[in-house]
Amino acid sequence: MNLSKKLIVAGFATLTLALAGCSQTKDEAGSDTWSDMETKGEVVMGLDDTFAPMGFRDSSGNLVGFDVDLANEVGSRIGLKIKFQPIDWSLKETELQAGNIDLIWNGYTITPAREEKVAFSKPYLENSQIIVTMADSPVNSKADLAGKSLAVQKESSAYEAVMNSADFVDTLGQDLIQFDTNNEAFMDLEAKRVDAIVVDEVLARYYMKLRGEEKYKVLSDNFGDELYGIGMRKSDVTLLEKVNKAMDDMRADGKYDEIYAKWFATN
Repeated sequence: MNLSKKLIVAGFATLTLALAGCSQTKDEAGSDTWSDMETKGEVVMGLDDTFAPMGFRDSSGNLVGFDVDLANEVGSRIGLKIKFQPIDWSLKETELQAGNIDLIWNGYTITPAREEKVAFSKPYLENSQIIVTMADSPVNSKADLAGKSLAVQKESSAYEAVMNSADFVDTLGQDLIQFDTNNEAFMDLEAKRVDAIVVDEVLARYYMKLRGEEKYKVLSDNFGDELYGIGMRKSDVTLLEKVNKAMDDMRADGKYDEIYAKWFATN
């Protein structure tokens, strides 16, 4: 709006009305949308449907996962159906602000940069870049990996985390081994062609549960921690309050632990 032109053409009174209209539009754009969700009876959750075990397609094409189960339970407690909307994960904040989704929920790491864009729920899952060995391995710490072999997935956060520890890398018996997939890394670990692997805990816990968690050992040392949260628009204060309360109640009554045990190993 060109303020000087408005003053000349329409006068001060018209300008005042115009500014009031602009203010109303801005307020509506940043309003709490809980009443709209109640009217529709649903809240739309954006996710990447390829990220096992948080949200992914099973062999029958059904959407399953830890976050999917948590979301369905939260939905039942806040009185809304969860509508799952697969999205381009790189555009998640854009989809949220455009109103195409109401929640970003799929292993969504809380970071300062993201906190500037969205409101996060309380953290609901800790994640780490963990070190996994076989249960009978003599390796029990980072120090024990001196002179040993270590593997990661190529171009992964695990690779970055290990390489950021330059002093540690220098102690290894050979260059850091890289595989195209974490599955290949696990297979070489099981075949004892590598002494240990570094992998995202969320994926590793799921893999170990499928393969038999007693076969593996997770070291107390790791390569960095992070927290997952549920993202929503900052204006949606009612939704934020209700989601936080539902998650708190689920932890208190044991439902969260029940869902966690379904998807992850616990050793």
